[in-house]
Amino acid sequence: MRIISLNANGIRAAARKGFFDWLPKQDADVLCIQETKAKINQLDESFFPPGWHAYYCDANKPGYSGVAIYARQQPDTVHWGFGFEEFDAEGRAIEARFGNLSVVSLYLPSGSSGDHRQASKWRFLDLYLPRLREMMTDGRDYVLCGDWNIAHKNIDLKNWKSNQKNSGFLPEERAWLDTLFDEVGWVDAFRVVNQEPDQYTWWSNRGQAWAKNVGWRIDYQMVTPSLKHRIQSTAIYRDERFSDHAPLTIDYDGPLG
Repeated sequence: MRIISLNANGIRAAARKGFFDWLPKQDADVLCIQETKAKINQLDESFFPPGWHAYYCDANKPGYSGVAIYARQQPDTVHWGFGFEEFDAEGRAIEARFGNLSVVSLYLPSGSSGDHRQASKWRFLDLYLPRLREMMTDGRDYVLCGDWNIAHKNIDLKNWKSNQKNSGFLPEERAWLDTLFDEVGWVDAFRVVNQEPDQYTWWSNRGQAWAKNVGWRIDYQMVTPSLKHRIQSTAIYRDERFSDHAPLTIDYDGPLG
């Protein structure tokens, strides 16, 4: 099974840059999109290509946030949101279930625009950690795809020394991921098969960050330990640029579900 995740920074903008021309060549089973920045009723038929089942979770605020899942196989069920009113209004999660497998498209809050947004991010992390603990014990297999807006370790961003006081690489945020991996037991699927430096999924639009590969790895596929042995390979696609993020592809042994 092949799962692709991309923060599109606007699904319509990504489409104009050729994303939906690229997608059919990828042989993907599931595509998780974050930051759709569009209401589903604003999208024409080109956003619903033949052979895909598409599901959107929109933010209440126009042009903001939003997530989506595209699946080749029709899910058994689809669930919208977390059950957290503040964040469900921002369109930050959608889950598709295929047998015992749940694939989630997830967009965590960013705190980079100011203290009020960082406070919102802390609220989310506090709410979501207990849910992540519950998922580990409910008997389902999970792949949580998306933009987590946190780089975990020094290897996960180019300029780590100068970013230690910036949202996305704060010690408390990194400690939250430590808890997620080391205590709760979630697995960073990418690092199971790729431990190399300079592996980034997001680049600032300032300066020459993209050209010089001065980036951050903040997009993940987090999996339950039951799936760790199925992780085969991973790729970050950079031959074309559809967004300020790059598509993250991970191949898992076996069929979907």
